[in-house]
Amino acid sequence: MYDGPMASTEELDWDDLRYFLRAVRAKTLAGAARAMGVEHTTIGRRLTVLEGSLGSPVVLRGPEGLRLTPLGNRLIPLVEEVERAVSAVRDLAASQRGRVRLAVPSGVTRLFTAGLAKLCMDHPGLSLEIVSGSRPVDLRKGEADLAIRSGPVIDKELLARKLCESGFSLYAAEAYLARHSVPSDPNDLAGHDVIAYHSSLAAVPAARWIEEHSGGATIVLRSREMTDMLAAACGGVGLAVLPCMFGDCEPALRRLTPQVLATRALSLIYRREAKLSKHVRAVIGFVVDVIRANADQISGERVD
Repeated sequence: MYDGPMASTEELDWDDLRYFLRAVRAKTLAGAARAMGVEHTTIGRRLTVLEGSLGSPVVLRGPEGLRLTPLGNRLIPLVEEVERAVSAVRDLAASQRGRVRLAVPSGVTRLFTAGLAKLCMDHPGLSLEIVSGSRPVDLRKGEADLAIRSGPVIDKELLARKLCESGFSLYAAEAYLARHSVPSDPNDLAGHDVIAYHSSLAAVPAARWIEEHSGGATIVLRSREMTDMLAAACGGVGLAVLPCMFGDCEPALRRLTPQVLATRALSLIYRREAKLSKHVRAVIGFVVDVIRANADQISGERVD
């Protein structure tokens, strides 16, 4: 029997439902608190307020975490529908303001800077916000409208438009080569200092290549940010397998083999409903045109 607060005559608060959903997904109050950046007592208080509004418990608290009550279990799809509706309202408001958020891997922004002025002139009211970094954004949570993503896209709720193949090759700074000389065999990096990828990127083809060919080498640095790896290579820290679009354009680096050592597909992804915005459609066209114009540089197949 439920002995909590009596049902309130006030309308349900979406924030209470949002905290409920986060708590259920995290399975614990502490997990939900970490995800939302609040104290776990806040999550508990919100759940209590929600249960008071409904007049019935929605979760059972126990040492193993949170368990849904029958009512809570039936609420989940309804609350998720509300979440999608709230997200759609926010997206609609953002599109009316003309802001489009484009997420790109670290270092890719420079490909787009030359054409930004014309894009904004051709589409008055458009404001492009570029989010750069190695962490994949969650489009379904509204962290961005569009994203250039490398590697496979497995989320069936997202549309993926393949742009091109990004090539990787082996690079070093002259300062490094003055100390160690060029590897006699680029496939054998024994005796060299190597800049490698963070363990979170172990599945990336370039990361696999460097691990497979660095037996007997010294791993002097690992990073998940491509811009940091590029800076370290330019500073003479060690050999690095970098995207050709970065390495070939960097005067401080020498490409040590004409071969492309690894490839990774680049795709533009977005939610199905995102194309409804004219500003989003404009940015999609802009991204496709820019990548197409730089495809040779990105692939690394042509070395000037």
